Amino acid sequence: MLSYTADAAALLAFLVAWMGYGRYIKFRHRQDPGLNALMNAQREVWMNEMARREVRIVDTAITSTLQNGTAFFASASLIAIGGAATVLRSTDDVVRLFAELPFAPSISRGLWEMKTIGLMAIYGYAFFKFGWSYRLYNYSAILIGATPPATSPDTLAREKAARRAAGMNTVAGRHFADGQRALFFSFAYLGWFLGPWVFLLTTALIMIVIYRRQFHSDALDALTLGGEDPPPA
Repeated sequence: MLSYTADAAALLAFLVAWMGYGRYIKFRHRQDPGLNALMNAQREVWMNEMARREVRIVDTAITSTLQNGTAFFASASLIAIGGAATVLRSTDDVVRLFAELPFAPSISRGLWEMKTIGLMAIYGYAFFKFGWSYRLYNYSAILIGATPPATSPDTLAREKAARRAAGMNTVAGRHFADGQRALFFSFAYLGWFLGPWVFLLTTALIMIVIYRRQFHSDALDALTLGGEDPPPA
């Protein structure tokens, strides 16, 4: 009974950490913009520059690159779902293996299957996020194509079109970030297979890693460098 209580508490802490971090990051970006928020601002700069260009081959090429990256992660999520399904079909072998290991936690068939199904659900969530992000990047490409040319006398229409394209691109990036965060937290979730205390530890470690990447990374330093001299390599 105590073991199941610890597992339930660890799972609850994981869900609170995952969903709470997503809400916290949005609040924090309003107070102190991190990497994603600053890059969203650059998306607006990009689309404003796009609207001033007569030839927009570079803009469609960048959008295609973003789509390809999103498609890669969507495919990887599907492969991960298949891998988790394979583990689920091998439940009896895994439970028997854990029973023979000297330091492995004892685990029942039902608990192992629940953990595996939960892992599949995380990968499924990531896939739908990446799939929707891919579709939104398609929409963004269409909006780029619908932006009036730089020679158009209707400046207001061109500016509105650029804002629409920037907004669609930003939403696509947000869904991509949600999917990527799900993959990051899936690594924390793997700790649950080694026990609830390892689960809590891996959850804390993943939160520290993704927080540092948003607010204390060299990528953020590069983005906020401005006109200053670059730091030594």
